[in-house]
This record gives sequence, C-alpha cells and structure tokens, in this order.
Amino acid sequence: MTDVNGLSIGILGGTGDQGKGLARRFALAGHPVLIGSRSAQRAQEAADSIGAGAAGDENAAVASQADLVIVAVPYDGHKALLESLRAELAGKIVVDCVNPLGFDKQGAYALPVEEGSAAQQAAAVLTASRVVAAFHHVSAVVLMDPSVEKVDLDVLVLGDDREATSTVQALAEAIPGVRGVYGGRLRNAHQVEALTANIISVNRRYKAHAGLRITDI
Repeated sequence: MTDVNGLSIGILGGTGDQGKGLARRFALAGHPVLIGSRSAQRAQEAADSIGAGAAGDENAAVASQADLVIVAVPYDGHKALLESLRAELAGKIVVDCVNPLGFDKQGAYALPVEEGSAAQQAAAVLTASRVVAAFHHVSAVVLMDPSVEKVDLDVLVLGDDREATSTVQALAEAIPGVRGVYGGRLRNAHQVEALTANIISVNRRYKAHAGLRITDI
C-alpha cells in the first residue's frame, strides 16, 4: 500500500457537510488538513468546529498549500472554481467527489454533464493535474458522528494514473473501517456519480445512511 503518512490534504468546499466530514476524519487520522472556502473566515470557523489541528483559508490558498486536494463543492459552481485554480492545482492529485444531481418531487436524479461526468469535467479543465474520482458515496452524517469509530464503507477510486489512484486508495484507508477499491478508468465515473441518486433513495426509504461494500476481493 502506498505510504500517505504526513500528506497534507486540502478540501475545496470544506464548509459543506461532506467536505467537513472528510476533513474531520482525515484530521483525526493525523493528516494536516486545510479547509477551503470563498471566505477565509467561514473556512476557519469550519476548521475550528472539527478541531484536531485543522486550519481554514480561502480556496486559492488551500489549493496552493496542500499536497493533495479534494473537490467537494456543489456541482453548479464546480467548473468555474476549477477554472480559477488551474495554476494552483497544476501537478497535484485532485480528487473529485462531486455528484451532479437534481432533485424534484420524485427524489434525486443524475444530471447530464457535457464531458461525461464531473470528474471528467475536472480533468478537461485541469489538464496539468492528476484527477481522480472518489468519495462519492460517503455519508456526511456518519463522518461527523463521534459515536462512529469505524465507517462501514468501500470507496470506489477511479482514474487514469495508477500511482494517483493507489495514493487515493491508501488515503481512503486512513479512515478506520474504510477500504479503497480501484473502480476503473475516469471515463467510468459517470455511473459512480449517478449511483448516488440511488443511494439517496435507499436512505430515504429505509431511514439509513447506506454505503457500498464490494464482495469477493
């Protein structure tokens, strides 16, 4: 397994539920964590709320300083944010966990993305970065729950750079109970992102915080 000890992690959109939940778990695992937001003050408030040494700053500063960056922003601001951070993210592993979803009276549904998926959109924008898709199906409620010591979850990791996907798999396993599982090339990210709509439906029907486990590996 790839050694990720000491790897600093920046989370763009870290004031949202999923971003903050991931930040909390990685900080508890001993990683230096930087939470990014449009507002440095909001980012620092989010960092203070999770503790464990996390810090907050504006997105551009976090993108520059972190070794690896996770994108956890709402889909409607996804492309514009990444376009503004091309230089700061050049040469870095960028993990996209954005789910392009819509909601109506029937529930959640997948939105079409011109590039095929949010992760492919990120790769098209960040041509000098190493884009990986992961962490799409992680419950923010579970991540933030202090009574949950081990998260019962496999994280599907997709990408075209094997070294980068191995790094993200190892990073996923820094969260107790989580296993990082290679899920294919980046071109297969669409169905992984879209599957989140199904998981939301499961959670609503069964009043649960469901995740995924892959069998026989």
